[in-house]
Amino acid sequence: MGKKIFFAIRWFIPVISVIVSNSADFEQALAQQALATASEPIKKIPQLSDVEHPVISAEVLVQSPTPSVPSNTEVVPVTEVKVNTTNKGLDVILITPNSQKLQVFPRSEGNSYIVEILNAQLQLPSGNIFRSAKPVVGITEITVVNTDANTVRLTVTGEAAVPTVELFDSPIEGLVFGVTSTASTAQSSPAPTEQQQTIPQPKPQSSTEENLAPIELEVIGSKEDYFVPNASVGTKTDTPLRDIPQSIQVIPRQLIEDQGADRLGDVLRNAGVQPNTAPSFSFRLSDGSSTRGFSNVILRNGLYDRLSGQAFGNELTNIEQVEVLRGPSSVLYGQGIPGGAINLVTKQPLSDPFYELQLKIGSYSLYRPSIDISGPLTSDKKLLYRLNASYENSGSFIDFQGSERTFVAPVVTWLLGNNTKLTFEGDYQKSRLNFFEPGLPASGTVQSNPNGEIKRDRFLGEPDLDRAIRTLTRIGYSFEHRFSNNWSLRNAFRASFVDWIPQATTFPTGLQNNRTLTRQYQRLESDFYWNNYILDTNVVGKFKTGSLEHQLLSGIEFYRDILNQYTSIQQIGSINIFNPVYRASSPGRILNRVGAKTTIDWLGVYLQDQIALADNLKLVLGGRFDFVDNKSESKITSISRSQADSAFSPRVGIVYQPIKPVSLYASYSRSFDQASGSDVRGNSFKPRRGTQYEVGVKTEFLDSKLSATLALYQLTYSNVLTPDPNPSNPGFSVQTGEQRSRGVELGVVGEILPGWNVSTFLAYNDPRITSDNTFRVGNFLGGVPEYTASLWTSYTISSGSLKGLGFGLGVFYVGDRLGDNRNSFKLPSYVRTDAAIYYRTNSFRIEANFKNLFDILYYESAFSNLRVFPGNPFEAQLNVSWEF
Repeated sequence: MGKKIFFAIRWFIPVISVIVSNSADFEQALAQQALATASEPIKKIPQLSDVEHPVISAEVLVQSPTPSVPSNTEVVPVTEVKVNTTNKGLDVILITPNSQKLQVFPRSEGNSYIVEILNAQLQLPSGNIFRSAKPVVGITEITVVNTDANTVRLTVTGEAAVPTVELFDSPIEGLVFGVTSTASTAQSSPAPTEQQQTIPQPKPQSSTEENLAPIELEVIGSKEDYFVPNASVGTKTDTPLRDIPQSIQVIPRQLIEDQGADRLGDVLRNAGVQPNTAPSFSFRLSDGSSTRGFSNVILRNGLYDRLSGQAFGNELTNIEQVEVLRGPSSVLYGQGIPGGAINLVTKQPLSDPFYELQLKIGSYSLYRPSIDISGPLTSDKKLLYRLNASYENSGSFIDFQGSERTFVAPVVTWLLGNNTKLTFEGDYQKSRLNFFEPGLPASGTVQSNPNGEIKRDRFLGEPDLDRAIRTLTRIGYSFEHRFSNNWSLRNAFRASFVDWIPQATTFPTGLQNNRTLTRQYQRLESDFYWNNYILDTNVVGKFKTGSLEHQLLSGIEFYRDILNQYTSIQQIGSINIFNPVYRASSPGRILNRVGAKTTIDWLGVYLQDQIALADNLKLVLGGRFDFVDNKSESKITSISRSQADSAFSPRVGIVYQPIKPVSLYASYSRSFDQASGSDVRGNSFKPRRGTQYEVGVKTEFLDSKLSATLALYQLTYSNVLTPDPNPSNPGFSVQTGEQRSRGVELGVVGEILPGWNVSTFLAYNDPRITSDNTFRVGNFLGGVPEYTASLWTSYTISSGSLKGLGFGLGVFYVGDRLGDNRNSFKLPSYVRTDAAIYYRTNSFRIEANFKNLFDILYYESAFSNLRVFPGNPFEAQLNVSWEF
């Protein structure tokens, strides 16, 4: 176990006698040590046996310069921040495995005492900024932040003057700031000696007994704030968002909890991401989405997770934060349509015991208990665990619809040494549905129908026939080893298995006389399975070439996807959409059978260099080669086909910071995805390509508590398949289609005032078809709004008798959308309002959420003019949680 290094921030107080027996000599030694190391780092905190120097003023102590980190210095992770109340104020503890290797450089600035720890990096489980506002009388604020990839800055601000600092060593567990309030020191400080400089002391504002009362903390990025300054989705390295030349938004756990979100789609609403779905999947139980007019890929802890978006809705119980990367992501993650990447970051084990129980109840018979427990499995805290589990049983506003879901997600982390970590992670999810949602026709919903309007709760399938039981199992590991301060290795593997039996659903095929919906019945046969495997290995290294600083990422990734399906299409009777009569009998004769076993293998090799041309000028260069092999064997005809493709996906970006809080950036990036099949001559199709140009500005306000990103982009999707225009080639396609999206986005997130947080997003998008043989050039892309806006704000009372009481309000606007690429119908715009009221203490939280507060009728998405999906009506939910 490591050690605690105490930085006693005081107006001048003797060191506690239980730590050292000769406090006067010890204080003198520490002050002299600070002077002696003004030009070189403190590599080891002095022991009592080292004390032989006279005392030096604290004013000298805080003026130490801050040199750069030597290239061979090991970066020490700070994995947790804790707060303990003491009889003189409080201790802020930075948990670290080896405090003796820390290089500490103190200085002063105004009323602030600042320590730069040059070879450390804050790596909290959720968010990498810690803040305590007015923890005790006499201290205005304490913050702990990462200033770059090698430096942690700890700042303590006094009310009237810079605090005096004393260092001493204690063999406990990490880096500690002992903070003493002004009131306490005014009563207990000894008279200064001739060698001590007296610092003016503000008038005490409360008694010592009042200072011993429990304090409330604000933790940015993990407990209170909405702004998370770092993300890995844009570079596969822990890089500040301001240094990444692409638009990225991070949605933290706190925002998810404040909104009472149950679906990933509800979370992504904060980032302007629109829902969509494939025709064979349930709208509310899959997580297909689009950004900037095109589909997204979904990642889980940085690994491609195809099943999340297409087959299953993502459970949020074990999700710590959601990272949204806008635009092509193939340079790091391989093939995918170029809308963007959604990275789901899961909760990781904690080094101290943590137990939380939750119960959520709500509209439509919602019942959802869950647990989140974590802590060490061994006394040396080398083996840690975390377990998230939930059970949900709920009805729906749609007739006959209901679902039951069970979820378990265990994680175990083994700290093999100071530089090596191995984590095993898995999850199991079982969903039982009594039917899939077929949607409603456009006629009678978003279009007029002479027979009237279809109720949004109407079900147009068969209650006694439609059903599905899905199970999804994921298992995997991640291994990290740091060879030195500058070089590290990461290796991760995950296997996913889906069982989807039984599944049967009724889907529409046509509408006659604006009243009669014709249908067919689809059923998966018993040998269905869908498995995928992914293995990613990369090395990150930091080095210099002359005056240029590099952070090099090189890696190799292998992915295999196996889908085995056999589906029968059967005849089933039509239904009256205004007066449905459901048929309990079995479906009719089999009309068709389709089935195939498809195996997709791809190998990707990628390289990225983040180059610091100067402190305020950074360049990102990256490229990836992918080799994709798609093999398919028909289960009907036994005919096999194979298609192999390769593609290179580059990215070039530059970031210029004229002043520290402002980043101007520009980037160029490409993506690819395989287009299976061949033209009439038997030539295989080329991969579809996405090409994006983006420029923007990122800013931080209010001492980095509030962040804003403004982006302008043009995104082109080429090699799109369109029908062969030659009438003698029916059923064949050619690759002449092109689609283009251009627009502007503005996102603002963070803390405006203490306790007042905001997350807002505004976007204008012009998505058009620019080349096609079927659709008119100039048509809008289906399902993509021109205008999107979201605003969620919350305020928590931080003092007084109502302390812990809070309120949240959200307004979400989605503009008109054309329902399909033919632009044959339109989904109208809507404004949805959500609200929340909650009360929180350190261990208890009760929250009421109200969704679609004014019960507006709106439509979220459409697959065709026969499948339009209404949004949920008014819902109320109550969530109670206990933490101990």
